[in-house]
Amino acid sequence: MWLDDVFGVKKPVIAMLHLMALPGDPGFDTVGGMRAVIDRAKRELDALQSGGVDAVMFSNEFSLPYLTKTEPITSIAMARIIGELQTDISSPFGVNVLWDGIASIDLAAATGASFVREIFTGVYASDFGLWDTNVGQAARHRARIGAQNVKLLFNIVPESATYLAQRDIVDLTKTTVFATLPDALCVSGLTAGASTDTQVLTQVKGAAGEVPVFVNTGVRAHNAEEQLSVADGAVIGTYFKKDGIFENPADRSRVEELMGVVKAMRT
Repeated sequence: MWLDDVFGVKKPVIAMLHLMALPGDPGFDTVGGMRAVIDRAKRELDALQSGGVDAVMFSNEFSLPYLTKTEPITSIAMARIIGELQTDISSPFGVNVLWDGIASIDLAAATGASFVREIFTGVYASDFGLWDTNVGQAARHRARIGAQNVKLLFNIVPESATYLAQRDIVDLTKTTVFATLPDALCVSGLTAGASTDTQVLTQVKGAAGEVPVFVNTGVRAHNAEEQLSVADGAVIGTYFKKDGIFENPADRSRVEELMGVVKAMRT
């Protein structure tokens, strides 16, 4: 399984590094500017890595409300941030330009990221309007720019959206694996930090065959062992924040707490 090559551990934990609002975003701090965004990202990167996570994923989480096709300034700003932090990055890392698969692949290719997470398949009714995807285009774009080694993590249950037509999650997983060739699947709750339904996670894992499955939201110290007994890895953001609040910066003590549970489970 490619997870061993990229992460070097069983049941890897990918920590989200949520970047503050960027130029062009409604919430961008025009007084602090990019320097404030970079300085906070640097502090959070240190908290996450020193707390023992297995990988980090940079995401423009505070670019609310999100676009399904982002403006160029977003990925350009993210590339600058990652470039300035490059010497501080000691763990494998990935990127996620919400909600734009092509932009995410471009950013990964430009920065040397090992993986991206995005919505690559499906048509949805979402909080951001009618949401369409084109996985064939994304796969060809990855090949065209020489980014074949960038792993694609597919959100199989998107946040803030639902399929336009009712589809059974088991059937959906089987057809996604067969027809679109994901490197991994991510199973989410309704929003960032919301608990992932263990039953749904189990169904996806059972139908995914050899494709790794990540639990994508809602992992906490008290449920990490249960969720990782099913999933092959976890993507964690909100729990690592001070007091477990989405808007707060990463808190090393909370990182160490949860990673302690995961490392004990591995042994």
